[in-house]
Amino acid sequence: MPYRRSAAVAATSFLLLTGAAITAVPAWAGTPAGTYADDRNSDFDGDGYNDVLTGAPGGADGGRKGSGYVTVQYGSSGGMGTATRAPGGRTAVFGQSTAGVPGTAEAGDGFGAAVATGDLDGDGYDDAIVAAPGEDVDATRDAGRVTVLYGSRTGLTTARSVTVGSSEPEADARFGGAVAAARFAGARGDVLAVAHRRGAELYAHDSGSLRGAGRIDSVGAPGGAAIQPASLTTGNYDGDGYADLVLSGQSLEEDGTGRSAVYAGGAGGLTYVRDLGGGSAAASGDIDGDGYDDLVHGRPDSPDDLHEPLTGGTVGVYFGSEDGPKGVDEYGTVAQAVTQDTAGVPGTAELGDGFGTDLSLSDVDGDGYADLAVGAPGEDVGTVTDAGGVWVLRGSASGLTTTGVKSYNQDSAGLPGAVEQGDHWGGQVRLVDTDKDGRSELLAAAPAENTADGAVWVLPATPSGTVTEGSWSYGGASLGAPGTDARFGAAFDE
Repeated sequence: MPYRRSAAVAATSFLLLTGAAITAVPAWAGTPAGTYADDRNSDFDGDGYNDVLTGAPGGADGGRKGSGYVTVQYGSSGGMGTATRAPGGRTAVFGQSTAGVPGTAEAGDGFGAAVATGDLDGDGYDDAIVAAPGEDVDATRDAGRVTVLYGSRTGLTTARSVTVGSSEPEADARFGGAVAAARFAGARGDVLAVAHRRGAELYAHDSGSLRGAGRIDSVGAPGGAAIQPASLTTGNYDGDGYADLVLSGQSLEEDGTGRSAVYAGGAGGLTYVRDLGGGSAAASGDIDGDGYDDLVHGRPDSPDDLHEPLTGGTVGVYFGSEDGPKGVDEYGTVAQAVTQDTAGVPGTAELGDGFGTDLSLSDVDGDGYADLAVGAPGEDVGTVTDAGGVWVLRGSASGLTTTGVKSYNQDSAGLPGAVEQGDHWGGQVRLVDTDKDGRSELLAAAPAENTADGAVWVLPATPSGTVTEGSWSYGGASLGAPGTDARFGAAFDE
């Protein structure tokens, strides 16, 4: 809807510190450092089971095409379900036409185009963060806004829900193209980061309200390249108990080369550390089990600095250390690079595969090492173009290993459905443990399934990793939401 900026939001001060390119996040005396393990959860009802938040930005909420909605599936001892599928299928649907959600559903809002989770108010329940990049603000077209739905004992609720927009709305800025939240500072709750054109704006709870807490501008970082952000990821790369923030995307100074800017968390807030190679996707997790989160980026269909020409896409790994994520030299060269041409990885790198379009890290076999899911929605299967595929690479003490790599597509034995041209299966991936057994299931989305209705496949996790036996699929209609042209699965919380 055409939003009117509230006086509270309009009056919020966003200060930029020269050199550091960021303001400090407010801290409260006596507040301990955040425990980063808590920030990896997505538990809206506090029952100890991870829940799943899915975006359907093309959905017709309230009958308005492209207004968008999100769904939540609550975890349990039997995992997650749908409205009709066991274990009980406790689910919910939220859009701007839902009573209590700020705003009005309008065509093209794209509510759910990007989603994230975090305990913003520090009450022990994770909250849902939902972006609507196509939202108009006053007369500013597609300026974008972000809505927070708070968690509670009964799950997500519209009570106290709030919406925020950029401190400097711009036409076509599409504020909220990427969102993340974590315990970056000594604050009561997690801090929300929302991507803007050259950085991110920060929000934190103060005196019971979500308020502007600073602005990152990659242009102002000393020695850093200006970056147009495509993704935000968080991880405790230096092991200090505070989450760190990585802004990844394209350099505005190097002809679109993938770059990342690393900001370290601390008691006083975020501090710029350095630039690294990057791409349009990023994920974090402890691949080698050394206690430091590692940073992985995906560059679909673009060459790597040292391994040209990887036209089918590449995945790069930086390992965490006491100094944060690092490569093999002072120039930030990745510690590991993986493509479909890497020995042991099934397939062949081909132009348009999109290997690395989306990434997710979590332990799928319970061995204590984070494993990596890689989506390649442009992968051809036989003669079927752009059918899509997903790979799962295991973590180990030496990093990612190509031993025992698993690859899937809709033609894999045991998976429901069939390969079809343009499905883009693997456009989004998520590894998540919804039944608390220590192993994460694989969620693979095909947002273009059935001419853009969208659908998600669930592959169970076992001691040998993900398997197709017992896999199942569902779409927005399975959750009681409008399914037609919804692009269901276009975004997962991560």
